Amino acid sequence: MANKLYKPLLIDSVLATADLPKQRFISFNGAVSGAGEKAYGICDVETESGQYAPVATIGILLVEAGGTITVGSEITSDANGKAVTLGDNQKSNGYALDDGAEGDVIRIIRGI
Repeated sequence: MANKLYKPLLIDSVLATADLPKQRFISFNGAVSGAGEKAYGICDVETESGQYAPVATIGILLVEAGGTITVGSEITSDANGKAVTLGDNQKSNGYALDDGAEGDVIRIIRGI
């Protein structure tokens, strides 16, 4: 995989209430975001429950895709915290800067 621009403008620490995989959307309560939920940010590293996780909240961020993504699409979280195209009555978590498929790491731009 080629290196991709990663430019977080704000990284915060969140107490993990569950084991957190890297490059997934994280909820405000320290768990993986659920389907269609507004995320606090994206976990930068794998973090065990009870530890503090670095969470990138604003900027050009890297997230794992949960399906086919088209550049420019508005995205949200799936049930596993992966990026998917925004559907009806779901909360936006940013815009895709790359095309991608399930399992790809894509760039998004996010202002929370």
